[in-house]
Amino acid sequence: MGYQGQRPAVPPQSNLDDRETLVSEHKHKGKTCRQSAAVFNVVNSIIGSGIIDFSLVLLIKGGTLSGTDTYQSLVNKTFGFPGYLVLSVLQFLYPFIAMISYNIITGDTLSKVFQRIPGVDPENVFIGRHLIIVLSTVAFTLPLSLYRDIAKLGKISLISTVLTTLILGIVMARVVSLGPYVPKTEDAWVFAKPNAIQAVGVMSFAFICHHNCFLVYGSLEEPTVAKWSRIIHVSTLISVFISILFATCGYLTFTGFTQGDLFENYCRNDDLVTFGRFCYGVTVIMTYPIECFVTREVIANVFFGGTLSSVVHIVVTVVIITVATLVSLLIDCLGIVLELNGALCAAPLIFIIPSACYLKLSEEPRTHSDKIMSCVMLPIGVVVMVVGFVMAVRNPQDCTHGREMFYCFPDNFSFTNISVTHFQLTTQLSVLNVTIFQ
Repeated sequence: MGYQGQRPAVPPQSNLDDRETLVSEHKHKGKTCRQSAAVFNVVNSIIGSGIIDFSLVLLIKGGTLSGTDTYQSLVNKTFGFPGYLVLSVLQFLYPFIAMISYNIITGDTLSKVFQRIPGVDPENVFIGRHLIIVLSTVAFTLPLSLYRDIAKLGKISLISTVLTTLILGIVMARVVSLGPYVPKTEDAWVFAKPNAIQAVGVMSFAFICHHNCFLVYGSLEEPTVAKWSRIIHVSTLISVFISILFATCGYLTFTGFTQGDLFENYCRNDDLVTFGRFCYGVTVIMTYPIECFVTREVIANVFFGGTLSSVVHIVVTVVIITVATLVSLLIDCLGIVLELNGALCAAPLIFIIPSACYLKLSEEPRTHSDKIMSCVMLPIGVVVMVVGFVMAVRNPQDCTHGREMFYCFPDNFSFTNISVTHFQLTTQLSVLNVTIFQ
């Protein structure tokens, strides 16, 4: 299979100070980036894909202890070839499924944007989600994914982060202007319900960038654990703030009607949200290549000894993106994709594997804070993975893809210029005989 065993970049060390590096000079020479670019890459990955501060630092510490410079080589050094194979499958599936979900979001989001162009028929095949997915892949995600150096995506990630800020502003604005007109679901303010574990699975999907943290770490100039910790703390603070605001504003607006893709909740004739959808679609397209980098690296490590020639690099990239595109054309419900990916792939990558590696490698006493946290994270990951998968299969999220939500009727009612009273809207909903409340 081309598997090369461990490829340590530096001799194993136990003293975690600023002099420690995980990537040899010859490997990261010519592919460095400023710390600010690394921050934007991590933030972009976290927002499009997630945040777990302690686990990320723990992963790099494990790499230092084992003298390895990739997630795969770390697990191989710790648990041997069987662990290496399990990790490789998970590390491939998570970003690959994320690519599928990004395509679904792009198709759903941009199709609604193009429907708002004056004179365009909403049923026009040229603005359909399938064609949009194909065109965005050929024109944008494929060319960006063909880069060999992830550091070149730093500026793109910066643009994505700026657009995310604009999107957040729009979502916050609609809490005030739209929220009062969306009826609240029963028990809307109950903190947690029996199926809350499904939400943990979705959050696990959103709260991960472990699969590409070694890539970003390796792009740093003179990478050290201390420098990485600073980058992770800054990235985490930014991303936590943004993620909490998104989640809070979305739920305050739609409560129990909130869907896996938040923009599916807004009405098509909302021009402000249409602009937000456009920014969202661009952001997702810019995040997509980071996930492709990881899937390609996994294939390179498992089948090609970690190095791809120029021709093989192009072929592998095209094959990965083609398969992801074909699958995304067959699936149109985002919620179940997020739940299953979070439970089966993200939970082990976040909670289980970093903790298990550190516990086995570290010689610190059992009372050390890192070991205590690892002992807590590992069983949590097992519970989230098992219970989350069972509940995702037994209680899948409803999907209203392609349909207007009930509160968007009657036709010609625009939330961009609200002039209808709450009483009038309630009366209109009653006439429509809305049964969704039952």
